[in-house]
Amino acid sequence: MPALFVDQLTVIDFAFFDPVRGIVGESWIVDLVLEGELDDQGMVFDFGDVKKRIKQAIDATLDHKFAVPAEYAELSVTKDGDQLTLEMRDKQGRFYRHQSPEQAVALVPAETVTRESALPILHEACSKVVPANVRKIFLNLRTEDIRGDYYHYAHGLKKHLGDCQRIAHGHRSQIHVFENSERNKDLETYWCELWRDIYIGTAEDLQKDFEDDGVQYFEFSYQSEQGEFSLVLPAESCHIMEQDSTVELIAQHIADQLKEKHPKSEIEVRAFEGVNKGAIAFS
Repeated sequence: MPALFVDQLTVIDFAFFDPVRGIVGESWIVDLVLEGELDDQGMVFDFGDVKKRIKQAIDATLDHKFAVPAEYAELSVTKDGDQLTLEMRDKQGRFYRHQSPEQAVALVPAETVTRESALPILHEACSKVVPANVRKIFLNLRTEDIRGDYYHYAHGLKKHLGDCQRIAHGHRSQIHVFENSERNKDLETYWCELWRDIYIGTAEDLQKDFEDDGVQYFEFSYQSEQGEFSLVLPAESCHIMEQDSTVELIAQHIADQLKEKHPKSEIEVRAFEGVNKGAIAFS
């Protein structure tokens, strides 16, 4: 049967709840194969429509959302109008609460969020937008092949007019650090260890700092164009910036922090935001 393929159709940048790791930023590359009969144009599906309709369906399902395992035993979901409140505990007993408009959450019908457990909801979304001559849809989710260190980070950008304003979305990102124009992989490793599975919060969004059962917690909240957002998570999983956590400001923040450790060196940081994009900063 004829088939067409599109490698790296899109990149899903999102965050998910992991029972062991907590809130994890992630980036999945999506590859697509469609099998079907040829239409009147001699095509299975026009590439322009693939890149528009299927990409939009995938992005609307998971991209820039907070994905939670709907069958996880320690998850509680409460709906009040358009607002969802998610409360959960990880395997260490640490507490999390995520409050947002419903559109900012993806409930994955599984006990854990994995590439395998997310595929059915993505497949269902794609099946609704392909023409009748398409008989089979094959999706492949993969992570970027990074030869070096990387970190997972989650954040929210309240001033953003798009989906980045959602308080818990994220990325899997590499980082390149240059000291006096020479790449320093030790500094890259240092920063990736420092920011392993980190949540980057903005100081002005920090509303509460409290302790419960011996664990310190931060509560971040803000109002944005899409609605009200709030997030409670363990303080040890957070890094607070004075400025917003755009990739441009993240790059500068990292460069300045590394400059403090190496005051006599010229530091250049290339901070990635997911796959094949990012910002450059100097200090």
